[in-house]
Formats: sequence, structure tokens, C-alpha cells
Amino acid sequence: MLLTQLLERNAAEYNGDVALVELNPATEKRKKSTWKEYSLVEQSFSKHYRREITWGEFNEQANRVSDFLLSKGIKKGDKVGILLMNCLEWLPIYFGILKTGALAVPMNFRYTAEEILYCADLAEIKTLIFGPEFIGRVEEIVDAITKKAALYFTGGDYCPSFAEDFDEDIKDCKTVNPNIPLNRDDDAAIYFSSGTTGFPKAILHAHRALEHSAIVEQKHHGQTRDDVFLCIPPLYHTGAKMHWFGSLISASKAVLLRGTTPETVMEAISNERCTIVWLLVPWAQDILEQLDNGNIKLANYHVKQLRLMHIGAQPVPQSLIKHWQEYFPGQAYDTNYGLSESIGPGAVHLGIENIRKVGAIGVAGYGWQAKIVKEDGLTEVEKGEVGELALKGPGIMKCYYRNEKATKEVMRGDWLLTGDMAKQDEEGFYYLVDRKKDVIVCGGENLYPVEIENFMRKFDKIKDVAVIGLPDKRLGEIPAAIVEIKAGETATQEEIDEFCLALPRYKRPKKVIFAKVPRNATGKIEKPLLRKIYNADNIVDEQNRS
Repeated sequence: MLLTQLLERNAAEYNGDVALVELNPATEKRKKSTWKEYSLVEQSFSKHYRREITWGEFNEQANRVSDFLLSKGIKKGDKVGILLMNCLEWLPIYFGILKTGALAVPMNFRYTAEEILYCADLAEIKTLIFGPEFIGRVEEIVDAITKKAALYFTGGDYCPSFAEDFDEDIKDCKTVNPNIPLNRDDDAAIYFSSGTTGFPKAILHAHRALEHSAIVEQKHHGQTRDDVFLCIPPLYHTGAKMHWFGSLISASKAVLLRGTTPETVMEAISNERCTIVWLLVPWAQDILEQLDNGNIKLANYHVKQLRLMHIGAQPVPQSLIKHWQEYFPGQAYDTNYGLSESIGPGAVHLGIENIRKVGAIGVAGYGWQAKIVKEDGLTEVEKGEVGELALKGPGIMKCYYRNEKATKEVMRGDWLLTGDMAKQDEEGFYYLVDRKKDVIVCGGENLYPVEIENFMRKFDKIKDVAVIGLPDKRLGEIPAAIVEIKAGETATQEEIDEFCLALPRYKRPKKVIFAKVPRNATGKIEKPLLRKIYNADNIVDEQNRS
């Protein structure tokens, strides 16, 4: 069943049941309302509110969006951009686009004006729907972008003069399904790569890939109508949305939380009776830190119903999950691996029954195949050897849109080369070693930063760490560690050096930098940024650290 058909089914069978809740960090007084009753002006980060819509309202709003876009000449195969913060309108707009047969093109809310224009041009969008947070950035590029795309503004009191008022325009639109013929092989959406290696690439997916991601999520995590999913990451990214697809397929409630402090996460879990939460490593670490220091007391929250916590987007330290289970001993845990080219999470997953294997990313997910290959991208390595992880399944992208060269670099027939270096143990579980482009070649030895990072995170004073290669006259590159210390702790380079004596000599960081570790909105360490910052010193004199 296509995603649009799942929404229609939910509206027909569970019309009055709550589908989505939007929380802006709560105050004691909570206002309960529907989409129609609540002013969009109040969607400001400076205000506190709670809004909700039912499955019936969700579907009606998606149909209004669809009817409006069709009236403006949008047709099957056209591209419509979405530039919004997480909000109650996000998903109905997304589904309204899909119902026209057009392609939804979500954009990263951290994009600069230049990146917005670049992605709009690359994806050939004909319409851009944007929110109040982006007025300044869109205005910077308005002359260039309006040559090709119409601009529609949503979610604010005053519509800028260079755009049309989307909220006013759709009020009187039809609330019935336009019934545009769609099939699984039709193009559905363009997502952008995270841009950690330069300007993003446009990733083209068919409806079958979106459909498969929903099936995979429900198969892995067993969502039922009784579940309540807490969705915190940005909806523009495949990770958050594809995990939410488990709520779509099970017709269960989901909560969109705007705010990631430990207190707001715990309040949302408690007040909304959430049963499933997907966290990034830093958020889980922050919650544990607040539990450890007593700033958060579990007795003050209702958490007994929380049955599953899962993490994706980055390697997960074993120590973190062990620590988590000390506070939540009866809770299931899962690790999810995927990438936007494989329609987000689930291509490989640990499985809640395999918690003894924490540290691994798991085994091939439902309907997926995985293998580890040599440099040629075809020949499989021996078990235990490091190689590049490759994936095959219904969720693989069609291509990098308008980039045949880049597509050929990662596709080997039906197999996708992920760019992640991995190894497989005797039981068949896959372990990430590092990104292929992040491997450090030090004196002819391949060093995998993730291995060093995982080791260093065992030091109880370290909150986060990133290892990058810095240029060196003699060795080519040397490993340097950017170390973020936990709040209230202090550490010296001598302490770090002493702790790292347990590593083989060639793996020990040759330089330690005490600084915050930058991560993007999906939790990935921004290593290109770190290399740019710390390569400003140009050449590291390795002879001072032997």
C-alpha cells in the first residue's frame, strides 16, 4: 500500500483519533486544540503550546494542499520544495505534494541562502513552501529563485511581499482526494545528502522505497495502535520521517517535539505517555548526565510505558547503552543503520533481541541484503576483514538526480556502496569501522577514527570525541582528537595521554584539542568542518609528540 493510501485508510478507519501532536516545550498550562482552532501565528519558539490533529484532519489538510498545488499548475513529476522547521503542518504538506504525483523535496533547515538556491536549482523545483524562520534567507536569493519557482509562505502572521500566503490560499480548497494515478515505480521524493563532503547531492526515490521503509520500521519495532512515538529529529531528514512511517502504518499517535533538552524530552515522554523514542547519542548522553547529577529524578516522570529506545545515525558506545539500562532496566533497545540513499534507517539493524551485541550495527534488515566488499566494489572480503559495506533492497535510491557520474561511483548493479567501512563477525553481525573518506593513513597504516573514538569515550570524563587526520611532514597524516569534557569535569592532556596508553602506539592521538565536538542536526560529527578549522595550523610538527 502506498503511503498516500495508508493515510486515506487511517482517515477512513480512525478519523477522530489523534495522529500528530506538536509540542513546543511545555508550560504548566497546556492548550489543547485542533488544526482549525489554533492560530498559526503562535508557532514561535518563544511561545509554549500543544497542538494536535486527528487522522481525518491530517488527510483533509493534505487534500487541500494537493488541490491548491494542482490549481497552480503543479503536475505529476514536478518538484515542490519544503523548507520548514518541525511543525504540525509539515507532514500534511508532504502528503499533499505526493497526492498530486509531484515529488516532495525537503530541505535542511540549516541551509544557508546559497545552499537553498543550489538545492532548488539542482532539484528543479517549481514551488517552494517555506516558514517564518527562513524569510531572511529566502529574501537574499529571491531574484534568482523566482525565475524558476513560485514562493509560498506558511506559519506566520505577516506574509512577506515576495511570496504568496499559503495558509490563506488553501482555506477554501477541496478536502477530497484528487485521485491522481500513482504506482510504486513513480518518482516520489528527492532528499539531499548531508553535505559532509561538500554541496549536497540530490537523492531520487520512488514510491516503492517510501512504502518499504514503512514496512521495515513496523516489522523491526512492532508498532501497534497503542504506541506513541516521540519524534525529535528534523523531518526533512529520512531518519526521522521513516521512523514515523511506523506510526503511519500502524495508525498510532506520534509527538513532534520542538526542543531537545533532557527536561523537555522527559516531560514529553511522561505527559504524552510515549512508548517509543528515537534518540541521537548526544541527547541520550545529556539525559544520563542529568540523571547522574540528580537534576532529573525518574520518580518525577511517568516512564513505565516506555518500551523501546533506539538510536541511529552514528556509532553507539557500548558504555552508553549499559549506563542507560541502569536507569531503564526493562526497556528494549535497538540500533538502526541506514543512509538517505537507502531511504534512511533499517537497512541494517541490531534487533531488540540482540542487545548482547551492542556495539554492532546488526544484521541486514527486513527485505534487505548486505555484504562487505573490497576496493573493486564487487569482491567480498573474508569474514573479519575490513571493507566497504554494500546494500541491496527495495529502498535503494533510483539515482543521484542529474548526476550520472556520482551515481556510477556508488552503484554496482543493484548494490549500493555506502562509503562506510565495516567488518563482520563470526555470527554475521556487522560493525562500523569508519567512513571511507575519514580513514587516516598514518605512516602507511590505515587508522579508523571510530575505533579510536569508541575507545576514548570509555574515559569517564569525556562527553564526546572526534578523531581527524591532520597533515604531517613525515607520516603524511596523524590522528588528532578533539575532546569535549563533561560539564563540571576537568581533564589534562597528560590524563588523556595516559588513558590512551592502552591503545597500540600507532593509534594513539598525536594531538589532543579540548573543544566542543560539532554535530549536525542528524547527529553526525561535522568532520569536514573540524578539518577546516584545525588544518588552519597547516602542518602539525609530529616530532614534538612521539
